[in-house]
Amino acid sequence: MEINQLSFPPDNPPLSVIVAAKVAKLNIPNFTTSSTPTFHFSNGLKLKGTLVLLRYIGRVASLYGQDELQASQIDEWLDFSTILSTGSQFETACASLDKFLGHRTLLVGNSVSIADLAIWSGLSATGKRWESLRKSKKYQNLVRWFNSISAEHGDVLNEATSALAGKKGPAKEQHEHEIDLPGAEMGKVRLRFAPEPSGYLHIGHSKAALLNKYFADRYQGQVIIRFDDTNPAKESNEFVENLLIDINTLGIKYSEVTYTSDYFPELMELAEKMIHQGKAYVDDTPREKMQKERMDGIESESRNNTVVKNLELWKEMASASDRGKQCCLRGKLNMQDPNKSLRDPVYFRCNPIPHHRIGDKYKMYPTYDFACPFVDAKEGITHALRSSEYHDRNAQYHRIQEDMGVKKVPIYEFSRLNLVYTLLSKRKLLWFVQNGKVDGWDDPRFPTVQGIVRRGLKIEALIQFIVEQGASKNLNLMEWDKLWTINKKIIDPVCPRHTAVVEEKRVLLTLTNGPEEPFVRVIPKHKKYEGAGEKATSYTKNIWIEHADALSMSINEEVTLMDWGNAIVKEIQKDDNGNVTGLTGVLHLEGSVKSTKLKLTWLPEIADLVSLSLMEFDYLITKKKLEEDEDFIDVLNPCTKKETAALGDANMRNLKRGDVLQLERKGYFRCDAPFVRPSKPIVLFAIPDGRNK
Repeated sequence: MEINQLSFPPDNPPLSVIVAAKVAKLNIPNFTTSSTPTFHFSNGLKLKGTLVLLRYIGRVASLYGQDELQASQIDEWLDFSTILSTGSQFETACASLDKFLGHRTLLVGNSVSIADLAIWSGLSATGKRWESLRKSKKYQNLVRWFNSISAEHGDVLNEATSALAGKKGPAKEQHEHEIDLPGAEMGKVRLRFAPEPSGYLHIGHSKAALLNKYFADRYQGQVIIRFDDTNPAKESNEFVENLLIDINTLGIKYSEVTYTSDYFPELMELAEKMIHQGKAYVDDTPREKMQKERMDGIESESRNNTVVKNLELWKEMASASDRGKQCCLRGKLNMQDPNKSLRDPVYFRCNPIPHHRIGDKYKMYPTYDFACPFVDAKEGITHALRSSEYHDRNAQYHRIQEDMGVKKVPIYEFSRLNLVYTLLSKRKLLWFVQNGKVDGWDDPRFPTVQGIVRRGLKIEALIQFIVEQGASKNLNLMEWDKLWTINKKIIDPVCPRHTAVVEEKRVLLTLTNGPEEPFVRVIPKHKKYEGAGEKATSYTKNIWIEHADALSMSINEEVTLMDWGNAIVKEIQKDDNGNVTGLTGVLHLEGSVKSTKLKLTWLPEIADLVSLSLMEFDYLITKKKLEEDEDFIDVLNPCTKKETAALGDANMRNLKRGDVLQLERKGYFRCDAPFVRPSKPIVLFAIPDGRNK
């Protein structure tokens, strides 16, 4: 029986299978496409799945160890190899491998096995990430082992990777992760992320921040953080401090932090110069009338002020006199331009409110439209990344730079990130905070970085989500499900498993042949990931199960008690309302798990169980997308938080704030408040898994 062909997804070839087949000298004449890696045999049979194919190769090519114990050890490493493709756990896996290989030449036994080939391929498949670590001195034992495998099978491995390159379809990674920045030169790119310190960083801002980081990394350039602090009425040091926390959370390495307020003296001097040049004028037109004139293309009566009069009014603005407060400085561009952003935009406004950094030194402040073009040029920014929603202002940006006599900075546009059922306006988010609708800017219902991280999102998932969109200019309304699905793929392979039973109406199941004295077994917290650690599970004659599970049972039904074995239900006690109040059964540990319909989570009846508060959250509004004329207050969700009391296994006493876990049959959770004392429950926040409920 020969292998006729290997089929696999064109955007995700199984490098480990191709490498193993080459080392084993298996002849695979044809490569075709399919959704799952599959061997097609000459007799019509098929084998599917990367690990299944590796085990087959290992057995037929004597790469599966010398005995049953070594074969089992190889199985462990094959399961472990899948973690290398999990971005968040890659370095943790490398550290674990490095420690294991400290006094070993190979992973199992004294000869190369299918385990070595799977791990070697897993590292190689990460490309530059592994190559970067390989060149460093961080994991010397792992690098020694990797180089040894490469040296022993160099020609074959090169042939395999070449075959992979030749058979690989349109490169998904290339498509998703390699975005070009027009005109960028390696080592000369200088970018800026310029948030206004008037709120916390939210998921919409993170797209701009992470794209700046991406381009800086790709072109070996710099990102600076600049706080656009030109509106003291909305800004505070609290926001500055938390924005820096959020930026660090996103993993953005910046070369320096600057503030637009550092440039106020130069901006005021430049504005005065532009008044002298006839490129700006002081206007005292009331705001509503000015807005109407701009819409209608009507020139202000102040547009033809003399330079002397403009300078007089400019001084009134600088002192924030009653007269000055009636005025603003406008650029003299073109009031008839079809692009309304060029119709004499405002450059300076009076604002006597003290500034959070420089106090009451100034009584007027530049607008973003005026300050940003100057500071970008001044700080040597090579590319200004901005959302495509500001596309009409691009012409204004460059026209103002031209009038200022500074270098024009190229603009690179990307689409704004919009999500269903989500408000990203800082003004609207502030309303929720000020009106007590949420518990603060880090509330898990909020789209802020602190909020979504507190709910259980891994930053690696956010980065992948953002970069997968690339720098597309198409305005899309994104579903949260996609982000949470990515997150699940990161946490599921590594997070520990625990057990909880809803406290209300919980039912005691008495196992008549159960242990008279409780006993304890130490079992893995994750059956496929040793790094999750172990937990102590108590086995008792009386066990707690959930009322919903008890309702679904019938007399003489055989059920499976997870991590124990089968039991047969013998008696069901109910009250007058049909609620199950007690159960009696017998252990039937020799029974087949495959034959049972119900697989039940349970807890022993012991004093060490912990109290849990399971928190689930919903969207703050009930409409997918708000139209411009709609008031968000009209679509507030009246119920956005649900709390369920539960009992949890005793091992959960060791949880720390921020730990992510899976409660068996309930889903993923993040620990928000760890164990302090028995009377205070552990608070767990439910993490969405991307499935609509």
